[in-house]
Amino acid sequence: MLSRAAEFACPLCRFTLGARQARSQQITQQPWSSQRWYATRQERRQPPSRMVLSDRVARPPSQRPGGGDPAKRPRRRVDGPFTGMNRTVANLDTRRPPPQSRDKDKKGRSNKDDKNFKALKMQRALATIGYGQRSNIKTRMQEVESFDQFDLLPVVKKGIEEEVLKGMVDIKPTPIQRLAIPALLGQDVGTSKTRNRKDASGGRQEFLLAAETGSGKTLAYMVPAINALKAAEAEDTDVKAYNERLAVEKERRDNAPLDKWIEQFEPHPNTARPRVVVLVPTAELVDQVTAVAKSLAHVVKVKVRPLSAGYDVMKIQRNLYGPFGVDMIVSTPHLLATIADSDPNILSRVSHLVIDEADSLLDRSFSEDTTRIVDRTMPSLKQLILCSATIPRRLDTYLDTQFPDMRRITTPNLHAIPRRVQLGVIDVTKDPYRHNKMIACADAIWTIGKGSAKDGIPQEKGEVDVTRIMVFVNERETTQQVADFLKTKGVNAIALHRDTPEQRQSEMLASFTASEPKKLAAGEVEKASVPGRRSLPNVQVIVATDLASRGIDTLAVRHVVLYDVPHTTIDFIHRLGRAGRMGRRGRGIVLVGKDDRKDVVAEVKRSMFMGQALV
Repeated sequence: MLSRAAEFACPLCRFTLGARQARSQQITQQPWSSQRWYATRQERRQPPSRMVLSDRVARPPSQRPGGGDPAKRPRRRVDGPFTGMNRTVANLDTRRPPPQSRDKDKKGRSNKDDKNFKALKMQRALATIGYGQRSNIKTRMQEVESFDQFDLLPVVKKGIEEEVLKGMVDIKPTPIQRLAIPALLGQDVGTSKTRNRKDASGGRQEFLLAAETGSGKTLAYMVPAINALKAAEAEDTDVKAYNERLAVEKERRDNAPLDKWIEQFEPHPNTARPRVVVLVPTAELVDQVTAVAKSLAHVVKVKVRPLSAGYDVMKIQRNLYGPFGVDMIVSTPHLLATIADSDPNILSRVSHLVIDEADSLLDRSFSEDTTRIVDRTMPSLKQLILCSATIPRRLDTYLDTQFPDMRRITTPNLHAIPRRVQLGVIDVTKDPYRHNKMIACADAIWTIGKGSAKDGIPQEKGEVDVTRIMVFVNERETTQQVADFLKTKGVNAIALHRDTPEQRQSEMLASFTASEPKKLAAGEVEKASVPGRRSLPNVQVIVATDLASRGIDTLAVRHVVLYDVPHTTIDFIHRLGRAGRMGRRGRGIVLVGKDDRKDVVAEVKRSMFMGQALV
């Protein structure tokens, strides 16, 4: 019927009908075509931008194509049927194609041994910045040799020397401290001669501190914040009047201790109204940042209070609503945002807001609470400081749109694992492990434990140094399995994951974050050893997920074992960054199994050896 009707149809309809019949026959003859097309589209899918590091961190929007205006940026080319229309010049590529490798696998891809093969997109640190600009950064860093060159209050300099860096020899600022502290203070020493641009809505300054792990970013933003806090306190008339009334009341009570009658006195002007807020993602980081702030505040005389889920309700209430007031709060976003919903005045006087680990706090899990806190502090905010060791493309794009005037302070080694960290690879598929990662992990820990006495660490007579090792896995369920297996092999191992209580997590990480190495007497080592069974009493192991890889200052850790190959280069940087902190040497070991990308591991190892950035 269709063929007979086609004889009386017009030529255009006849052509359309024939094309439709040919297409139906092609689909019938090749039923796999649609599946093949779908599979091709699946393979071309790019990873999410939050999982890919940005290679343009140090370039403000004004230096990018189109400037800071998104409307002026060049449109991205989109392939399609109308791509070549309205063109006056043919886009021809006259270059000769590179010769293809003779050795190819079954899918037609070139051999992995080819020199041109790249498992990851590797670029040198800050590759998008010219050589002259990188040299300029290094030159500015060399201009600062000590903390005395900063425009800090004398009491703040005293706190740095006597408390924060107590016992250290040859005290010098780290690269990020040399660049960030003068910029946050508005000082010309060690920075470019141009002053910081201020927002037209009220003189707010916005900074991004991007530096490698273990580079001292906490002290880089803490010192200027406490210096500004102490300077503002000297000019606060309410605080001066309160101190005068408090002195009169103290004389009237014959200098009795304040703890006995301070609650009956009028509340402090800073009660539940801090001026500095530091946001961190985990309770462990709350305790760590608070310890750094209190070591400086002990001499400077400012009140620092922590807020986290690890404290009970009564302690949180005392820290926030205590009669002595509060100057600085270190908190997790969810807890502070919940308290601010019931009491909005808490954030009414915040002048400095620090978002530490910004790539996590502005990700999907924390972004809602973080942005609520930022919006509430905007009317009184003078400085907004974002700090992170990794800047994904998604965060970079977010900063372009929300904070186009933000000043970006970066170090030349951003997104690069320090070269002082050595990386070793164990192929689990070969003998003697035969695809058993647990045996390979235990064997690596035993090798480290037996060789720790030969590392050249000075030991006193009759004492044995305790070696701390961190083992990272990808799945939470694997932590307990690996820890239990290591215990059966005589290794003192504990599991750390999200289900572990907050207090227990702090206890586990206490010895791993200590600045001084832990030593055991010879008698304690003999008691820790199990009779009739091999054991490593001088080794402590934590098996953890990425919970313990973010920002925690594990100074005592020199060895890291990657039980699972990380999914992204971001995880590589943070996990291997637990060793080799503050200029110390460290070692990392990756266990590569049958289903792991050996080419990715090889590329990471090569980039670490060459000092390149993982982008």
